[in-house]
Amino acid sequence: QVQLVESGGGLVQPGGSLRLSCAASGRTFSLYTMGWFRQVPGKEREFVAAIAWTEITYYSHSVTGRFTASRDNAKNTVYLQMNSLKPEDTAVYYCAAGQPSYINYDETKRYAYWGQGTQVTVSS
Repeated sequence: QVQLVESGGGLVQPGGSLRLSCAASGRTFSLYTMGWFRQVPGKEREFVAAIAWTEITYYSHSVTGRFTASRDNAKNTVYLQMNSLKPEDTAVYYCAAGQPSYINYDETKRYAYWGQGTQVTVSS
């Protein structure tokens, strides 16, 4: 069992930055791929980024070059550094833990554990 708690969301102006954190419980954290997803009302949850236990990272096209996922296995924490934020990045951001393969890391059903989400609002 893994419990996940996100933090770091908030209100930021366009072009600004935020860093999300996701603290995990459980001794097997280092074995999981950690994913970041986001969701706006009325839309499906969409993939943002993932970082495997090998620290290989994957990103959606919309955030490539702006967002960076990282992890600190000693602290059982994963991070999402978000730069050059745009209004369309506004969403509830969720972290998730799972064991997807390299071909389905962007599928929500591959992740067994989810956090409660943190709101990110990009607005002037």
